[in-house]
Amino acid sequence: MASELEGTPISHTDSALPRLVGTGDPMQVRIVRVERESTTVISIEVAREDGTALPAWTPGAHVDAVLPSGRVRQYSLCGDPDDLAVYKFAVLREDTGRGGSVELHTIAAAGVSLGIRPPRNRFPFLDAPRYLFFAGGIGVTPLLPMARAAARQDRRFMFVYGGRTRATMAFTAELGALQGGAVRIVPQDEFGHPLFDPLLRASPPETLVYACGPAGMLREAQAAAERNGAAARLRIERFSAAEAAPLSRRDCAFDVVLNRSGRTVHVPAGRTLGSVLQEYGAEVTFSCEEGSCGTCETRVLGGVPDHRDSYFSDDERACSRSMMVCVGRSLSAKLVLDA
Repeated sequence: MASELEGTPISHTDSALPRLVGTGDPMQVRIVRVERESTTVISIEVAREDGTALPAWTPGAHVDAVLPSGRVRQYSLCGDPDDLAVYKFAVLREDTGRGGSVELHTIAAAGVSLGIRPPRNRFPFLDAPRYLFFAGGIGVTPLLPMARAAARQDRRFMFVYGGRTRATMAFTAELGALQGGAVRIVPQDEFGHPLFDPLLRASPPETLVYACGPAGMLREAQAAAERNGAAARLRIERFSAAEAAPLSRRDCAFDVVLNRSGRTVHVPAGRTLGSVLQEYGAEVTFSCEEGSCGTCETRVLGGVPDHRDSYFSDDERACSRSMMVCVGRSLSAKLVLDA
């Protein structure tokens, strides 16, 4: 993920079947390097406190970072997957957010301890002869390792990067130095918004298209892909769940059996399942609380879940092997969860 989860869902067109998130203790890491990447973005490198290698990851992966305050936020890894001595991620400061980005910008310094859960990838970099990348703002972070991989593999690529101003755009120099592809930096105050239609019209049918950024940019990219017959080739990662989430249905009360403890709790019509689970201390980790990030994914052992997230694909919802309990509810009178 890219930005902190104020928000950063992992939502794309070809998601795999659910992979549950562990709720155990995160790895303890220390910040070893902090760099200013733009006027609003810093990058942070962390390493294990005992110096051992970190778990492997692939381009598009993100980690859950547990901040000193206890907040959990998700960030896309933007470093080198071959260097498992460190993880690198970038943080956009959002003063009107829920506090995670401001906390990290405030405390980020060498030696500060964080918790990190192992990487997960819901936005995989798939093999293709050609690539077209559309990045908006902090959405550059999951796409940067993909562009590096394309360059190393001698694959043709075009990288289009839009932002509000050149000064706010991170990693522009690194992108410009990549070999084998074309990079267009498009600050809005200089050139307006990137034009997707001409690039999609010109892209050969074997070109995979990746897009990550704010909701408005993704709406434009999706519409352009539809107009130009490229919708099946488009892979996206969203920053906001509001536009992707299904419409809420009428809330009904239901009971939840917490299988690990054997406890049964009641969820009234006027409360969310997530808030009740937190109140009862269920073994579930929460982050975005809007059904977009995947952190609270919980296995369903019985009953019929009412999926209200923007994380799962339609096929995953139909399987109902697991659910996002922060926003989900139940269509049956009783729901049994592995929690």
